[in-house]
Parts: sequence; C-alpha cells; structure tokens
Amino acid sequence: MASSTVDQSQVAGNGLREKVLTLNSMNPRVRKVEYAVRGPIVQRALELEQELRQGVKKPFTEVIRANIGDAQAMGQRPITFLRQVLALCVNPDLLNSPNFPDDAKRRAERILQACGGHSLGAYSISSGIQLIREDVAQYIERRDGGIPADPNNVFLSTGASDAIVTVLKLLVAGEGHTRTGVLIPIPQYPLYSATLAELGAVQVDYYLEEERAWALDVAELHRALCQARDHCRPRALCVINPGNPTGQVQTRECIEAVIRFAFQERLFLLADEVYQDNVYAAGSQFHSFKKVLMEMGPPYAMQQELASFHSTSKGYMGECGFRGGYVEVVNMDPAVQQQMLKLMSVRLCPPVPGQALLDLVVSPPAPTDPSFMQFQAERQAVLAELAAKARLTEQVFSEAPGISCNPVQGAMYSFPRVQLPPRAVQRAQELGLAPDMFFCLCLLEETGICVVPGSGFGQREGTYHFRMTILPPLEKLRLLLEKLTRFHAKFTLEYS
Repeated sequence: MASSTVDQSQVAGNGLREKVLTLNSMNPRVRKVEYAVRGPIVQRALELEQELRQGVKKPFTEVIRANIGDAQAMGQRPITFLRQVLALCVNPDLLNSPNFPDDAKRRAERILQACGGHSLGAYSISSGIQLIREDVAQYIERRDGGIPADPNNVFLSTGASDAIVTVLKLLVAGEGHTRTGVLIPIPQYPLYSATLAELGAVQVDYYLEEERAWALDVAELHRALCQARDHCRPRALCVINPGNPTGQVQTRECIEAVIRFAFQERLFLLADEVYQDNVYAAGSQFHSFKKVLMEMGPPYAMQQELASFHSTSKGYMGECGFRGGYVEVVNMDPAVQQQMLKLMSVRLCPPVPGQALLDLVVSPPAPTDPSFMQFQAERQAVLAELAAKARLTEQVFSEAPGISCNPVQGAMYSFPRVQLPPRAVQRAQELGLAPDMFFCLCLLEETGICVVPGSGFGQREGTYHFRMTILPPLEKLRLLLEKLTRFHAKFTLEYS
C-alpha cells in the first residue's frame, strides 16, 4: 500500500505542513522585481486614507497622490467626443438617441462594423482590429510628414507597457556572460528595471546629464556599453522621449546620434514615445524616432531595427483605465515578427474598448465634423493647462532653498533634486531606508503628499530626488508645491 506520509522536514512546528509556494521556493526573479510608482510609499498612502476615513486625526485632511500620471484621478475631465463614441459602442441602442452628434454616431458604427458580431464584447484578432491598425498607420504617416507606415507592422496592445514587455521578451536570451543586456536611461521608468529583473536580463545603466537638463550624451552610451560587454551581451537600447521621470525632450540632433550609435553597435532600438503630445517648453519639439530614422536614409533607414510605442493613457487624453496602446516595428526580421504575433496570441487580444479608444485618438474629428470645435477646444485647454503647471512647478522649486528642478519640457512629471542634511541621511541608514525614501515617507506622514523617491527610478550616487506629477488642478498644485517646499525647509532645519 502506498505511503502518504509527509517528510518531517516539511512539517512546521504547529503540525501544519509547509506551503508548496513560499518565498524560498517561488520564482527568484519575481522577488527581484520592484516598481516604485506603486511601491511601499503608496501602500502607506492607502493606509493613511483608510485612517482618515475612520476619523483618525492627522496633520492634513486628505492624501494627495502625486505619485502617478493618472490624469483623471487628479481631476482632468475626459474629452467629450472620446466618451461619446465609446458610450455608443458599448450601448448601441444609444445610436437612436438625439443626444449624440452625427459624427460620433458614424464613428461608433464604423468601429462596431469592424468588431466580431458588431460588438465591443467580442474578441479581436491578437494583433488588434485590422481597421484600427490601418487608422494607426495613417496617423503615423500624417505625424511623420508622409513617411509610409504599414499596418502589418502595427500591433495593438494593453497600453504601451504590454507591448514593451513583449518586445523585451523577444530580445532576452543567453546565460552567464552571454545574457542579454539592455541599456536603459537613469533615471528610468521602473517598468524597464522590473521587466528586466523578471526576465533575467541584465540592466545596463546609462546616466542622463542633470546639469544639462537631463540631456542624453552618446559618450555616456559608449561608456555604459563598453563596461557592460565585460559581463553580458548588450542587444538593445531604450530611449524615453519625452522623458519619464525627467521631462526632457530630445533634440533631433540627439536622436540622429543615438540612431547612428545603435546602428554601429548593432543594438535594437526601443523608443518609448507615450508622451509625444506632451511638449511644453519654447523651442522644444517632438521628433519621432521612426521619422528621423527614415529621413537619415540608407543604411540606417533600411537596416536599423526599431520598435516605437504609444499609449492612450497620457497626452491630452489621460484615458489610463482603458489600457489602449500600440507598437510599430521597423526593419524587424519577418520570422521574428511572426513569433511576436504568436506571443501576443497567448494573451488572446488587447481590451477591445481600449482599441476603440485608440482609434479615436489616432483619427480625431475632422474640421468639417460637428464635434471638431469642441474637441479642439477641450484638447487645447488640457495641454495649455499642463504647460502652465510645468512652468509653475519649475518656478516654485527653483526658488526654494535646497531644491533644484530642471525645466519640465515635456511629459507630466518633475524630478527635483533635494539636499538632505547628513543627520537625515544617517537616520535613514539607521532605519534601513534610502535617504530619499525616508524624506518622502516623512513628507507623506506630515503633509499627506505622496511622491516617489528618486531611488525608485535610479540616480547618481550621492544625489537625492523625488518624482511628482504635475497633474493636480493648477491652484491645488500651487498649494501642494508651497506645502512641499515648506516641509523641506522644516525637515532640513530639524536634521541640521
């Protein structure tokens, strides 16, 4: 008779056997994953919100979550046309309602005709609805001044994040010294460090130059690449433009230099361009990597591999929850492209409502449409207010002793540098915390302001930063900035 006895080493002191899945037995790569934007400081913010609801007295009346670029959570109103068409798509009975403009109805009917069963509730093909991919390709072509875009090279995704992870999965290979290395900017958006840790790839840091408004220097790319080749095989280079968390906008000259570097060093380029609508500074302009690459001509245009990403979560739309996005691949090996489609098919398809929303973003109302005037007014109002918030943030922080902040040229964050007294650094070390995490936790407990420490994004040794979004309403942002600068002055005095 088969024995069902349990190994005594697996039985805990209380008589219960050990779990099959424990911290020691789980995938060790997952334990290495960190995502500061929703990390421990955000968990504490949630606890404080719960305590406030329970009537616990605090030095503040609300928690202000300035940790994440969630526009509508910060009070930004949705764009009317986008929501009208989505409402019609979700509930086609409304197509008979007189409360919706004719162009919104036409757009909803066009999208529904392209859906299985004429319903947003049906699966699409794994690469996304063909009609929408064609609209995305036409958008890219218009954006880039007529440079062709092939819808077969466009893959729709669950936000940009899912597409970024998919492309990284294709790139990661090897063991030991042959493991794939990926060059990422420091500071970086922690999706990259988290994904590379999960996949077992090597993170290769290249530092942006804070003293030059977070500029990207090709000499620094050379340094990072040469050092990395001692212990891994660098195969890809990621650029975030406009920058997150740093808010810089790359010049065309810089993009050309990066493309030449990637070509010479045989690196696959990943261009994270989700903030391409968010450019505020005078003299700054968004240039897509695809456009610059094609205008450089042979051999670059014909050979340099590129994946560029866009999203409905940012820009003027701020539609984070719908999880719409796309990736366009350029010069990818056709056989690899088929493998990419296979990988996406495992997830079945991106959310179809997110695909519908993406279609509206890439093909908004035309000047002859009834919705055009309202759409343009709402879009311009959002971007104008973001530009005003960017200027205000730079101004307040630049005037505060012990805080320095580069111009917020684009995106929707500032990444100020803060001076922390030696005693504060020592106290943080005693508590087992990074000094900027200690500062941000103290800020949260005393003011209710939730920002993310710079150590969660990466920074040069001995420097301390935090990332905060500029999304709160203008007057609320002004009060937040003033409260934050007063806290820094008090904190500095306390630990001096």
